[in-house]
Amino acid sequence: MTEELSIQRRGAAAWFTLNRAKELNSLSPDLLKALDFGLAEMLADQSVRAIVFTGAGRAFCAGADLRFLEALPDHQRDEATATFLLSATTLMSKIAASPKPTIAAVNGTAVGGGLELLLACDIIIAARRAPIGDGHATYGLVPGAGSSIRLPRRIGIGRAKQLLFTGELLPAERLAEFGLVNEVVEPAELQARVDAIAGAIAAKSPIGLARMKQLVEHAFDMSEAAGLALEQSLSNLQTTSFDRSEGLAAFRERRKPNFVGR
Repeated sequence: MTEELSIQRRGAAAWFTLNRAKELNSLSPDLLKALDFGLAEMLADQSVRAIVFTGAGRAFCAGADLRFLEALPDHQRDEATATFLLSATTLMSKIAASPKPTIAAVNGTAVGGGLELLLACDIIIAARRAPIGDGHATYGLVPGAGSSIRLPRRIGIGRAKQLLFTGELLPAERLAEFGLVNEVVEPAELQARVDAIAGAIAAKSPIGLARMKQLVEHAFDMSEAAGLALEQSLSNLQTTSFDRSEGLAAFRERRKPNFVGR
């Protein structure tokens, strides 16, 4: 692990705080490794029901910190860049595929790799006026960790092209109108609101939520008939689970259910 990442438990949620405030929480090779290692640990911990990503200081994440490349000889930079981008896109894909719900608590600027990180999350809650955008075009770069693929799926092709082509950063309120941000809250209320959402998620059946996520993720890449068939299949599997029996028992007994994830 590294001091560049802090992982704290808040109830049943694991909060990942990017801890490079002076560098606007830009992604370094060490930070990527720490995120990957921490994610594996939290996914294996059955007491963790939700995973939250946020940043220290005034930024969520200002993208990749490529300064380490400047110290390399010219002939090594291309290979090092490719290795870095592969690590980043692999991490984002792992976050996107997490069976545990993920939340981006966007406390400030999210650009480039920061946008790609929040796009990998299931739910995005942002502080009012937090600047969000892609930014790659501004520096003659092409996205390398998912924004050109995941952004259109979130907000549509036209709006995605606008953000990608202009490199413009828009306030969270505007991107809520686009459908990228789920909720916008006052900065002082961000942690409490995310805690409330994570708490609501933690009270649900983990295996049920994982199956719901699987269905939603495939909603646009299969036919309606195939999607409905998959829904029936997973719904039938849920019917045989402990959590389904526990949920119905709790309903009958007028108590809160104690879901265990099986």
